[in-house]
Amino acid sequence: MPIGLVHDPIFQEHQAGDFHVESPRRLEVLDQALQAWPGLGGTVSLPLRAATAEELGRVHTSNHIKRIAATQGRYSSLDPDTGTSPRSHEVALLAAGSLIDLCDAALEGRVQHGMALVRPPGHHATPERAMGFCLFNNVAIAAAHLLAARGLERVLVVDWDVHHGNGTEDCFSRDERVLYFSVHQSPMYPGTGPLAMVGSGPGLGYTMNVPMMGGQEDSHYLRIFLDLLDPVARAFAPQFILVSAGFDAHREDPLGGMQLRQAGYAGMTKVLMDIAREFCPGRVVLTLEGGYQPAAQARSVLAVLNTFLGDTVLADACLETARQAKPPEVLAKAKAIMAKYWAVFPGL
Repeated sequence: MPIGLVHDPIFQEHQAGDFHVESPRRLEVLDQALQAWPGLGGTVSLPLRAATAEELGRVHTSNHIKRIAATQGRYSSLDPDTGTSPRSHEVALLAAGSLIDLCDAALEGRVQHGMALVRPPGHHATPERAMGFCLFNNVAIAAAHLLAARGLERVLVVDWDVHHGNGTEDCFSRDERVLYFSVHQSPMYPGTGPLAMVGSGPGLGYTMNVPMMGGQEDSHYLRIFLDLLDPVARAFAPQFILVSAGFDAHREDPLGGMQLRQAGYAGMTKVLMDIAREFCPGRVVLTLEGGYQPAAQARSVLAVLNTFLGDTVLADACLETARQAKPPEVLAKAKAIMAKYWAVFPGL
């Protein structure tokens, strides 16, 4: 089966503001890289579709949906970081709806895994507020669709953006059907995502936050994935895996302070594919979040796609190095916290 892609020049029509770091250039460079990529023949591009009011309403309040709709045809500023241009509302609807359709294609076996290369990003958008460059929370809307419309009972949402996905956490912190995992730089915008935030009510233990100091490398991230995420995810037994795929933890990114290379992103993808192979074959779908050095983002996206296509040399080498490396200090603390909710850590 081919790898499913959502990518189209229309996603360059969203303008967040003059000289804004979240610019159409991100996708211009990525589209050029895709056209020259030898693996393109192993992919299929899905048609675009706008999300419906019902689909948005599973995550967002009616007031929020109306506020974003009111930006249609004009320039506006929703907060100091989050602006819109005349087509932003239209483009945001297409980003959310097309991600849903990509998930459906993976669920039905029409594609094997997939990636939505869309703008604007989404993981900071809360049920009632646009923020952090995000209008609608694409990954949360897709997860809610899988639960409400497709009858799934367990969805894993992984967020490897350098910033904490506060909006996604807000959407599902009380929902035991969604296991939300975020590894992010701290301190960093938006200032959320401490280790102690593990969900609430019925969702207690279904939120995993791993805040890390700047400067962390591939091996640090991969030890978190191998030693923390992997055992908990396998106990959860996901029926679908969604990824908020920000590439702003790359060492070349101007906003982040991490030291990831494209090999690290390939390695994280391989871990998720291995989990999916046991519990939900073919159902790992990524949606683009941050990533503000366009060339580095493009290389990292292609590393992920190559891994999807079965070229795991880069991922395997990086994972082997990580297994021999000293784990980050936060790992032991995170395991001790999650051991209260998941009996997967011997000795804790």
